Amino acid sequence: MGKKLVRWPRLFIPAISMLFAGVIYAWSVLKAPLESEFGWSNSALALNFTLTLCFFCIGGVVGSRITKKATPRTGLLIAAAFVAIGFILSSRLSGNVVMLYIAYAGLAGSGIGIAYNIIISTTNAWFPDKKGTCSGVLMMCFGLSALILGKVSDALFIMPSVGWRKTFLLLGIVIGAVIALCSCGIELPPSNIVFPETKIKKNVKESFETVDLTTKEMVKRNSFWKFFGFAVLTSASGSSVISFARDLALASGAQAALATTLVGVMSLCNGLGRIICGLVSDVLGVRKAMLISNSIAILAPLSVLFAVSKNSLGLCITGLCLAGIAYGFLATIISAFTVAFYGFKSFPSNYSLSNMMLLPASFGATFASVLLTKTGGYVTPFMMLIIFTVLAMIINLSIKRS
Repeated sequence: MGKKLVRWPRLFIPAISMLFAGVIYAWSVLKAPLESEFGWSNSALALNFTLTLCFFCIGGVVGSRITKKATPRTGLLIAAAFVAIGFILSSRLSGNVVMLYIAYAGLAGSGIGIAYNIIISTTNAWFPDKKGTCSGVLMMCFGLSALILGKVSDALFIMPSVGWRKTFLLLGIVIGAVIALCSCGIELPPSNIVFPETKIKKNVKESFETVDLTTKEMVKRNSFWKFFGFAVLTSASGSSVISFARDLALASGAQAALATTLVGVMSLCNGLGRIICGLVSDVLGVRKAMLISNSIAILAPLSVLFAVSKNSLGLCITGLCLAGIAYGFLATIISAFTVAFYGFKSFPSNYSLSNMMLLPASFGATFASVLLTKTGGYVTPFMMLIIFTVLAMIINLSIKRS
């Protein structure tokens, strides 16, 4: 019984790690000085965000393999080294955008993906009865990182004694050091611990069966591929809005300082959405959480589209907040859905594959950026995002027991 009572403090160290690892979602702030100094186009910088998410997914797969072959600490030390080297090299960029892709997207993105998978899978193992809440807390911290590190970075950029190069250098050193130090306190639970049984309310009826499946068995399920499609479309919409966040605020009439703050507010909503989704999925079930998430995801691009059309800052803020909440919901749903549908036995591997939806989804931001450049306005790209979210709802409603 004593071991059960002390498990909640085990969320603290993983939460701190995630608070620093989520820096990739501050890209709309971090890209600003690079655009100014090197004159790189929006599409070139959007491609970096896409590649970062791609390598993030690849890192997740690597993290799941490390969890099988070695200890979580070993994997996190590798992740810390990748992130530190990636940001340090990014601080020494010249005019070659390919080096940005290699350093920031390739190295830092992979490192964060490794850390993300290991932290989520290892910590979730301590909370089989509260998987939604546990994932929500960790995802909230991951989402809040953009608010905290984004604001700090933006302040350092404009300091003559610091600037963007030293800021990137500091980010690499600090984030790498935090992940490395936290690796000492993240471990899998002993096999002899008996956890509380999951308490399911009588009025909650899920439309699926909970079984332990291997990754090979999981990919044979129709439910997995339907969920994958739902997640790709929803994520493509959310990541596109995140990539445009600062520019959308400026286009809606916000001053530069307020636009940066709104990126942070969106990240705050992202974080809140993650923990709210965790609580909702634990109380109402994963399927109802998915429907709520999808509904919010449809409203987000609609609100932003009206905002830029009417030059309404208020509507833009609403749309960004909704997009943050919806994206936050999805992050927690991926973890909760994977456990609820396919069990804990192969969770690290199953989760890394579920998270691979970010690979195709990440190209949504790039494609939206191309449409923006070609049309000269946000109407066409946001109409595309609305279509994505409606299609996601249709797929969502079709996910059943198989």
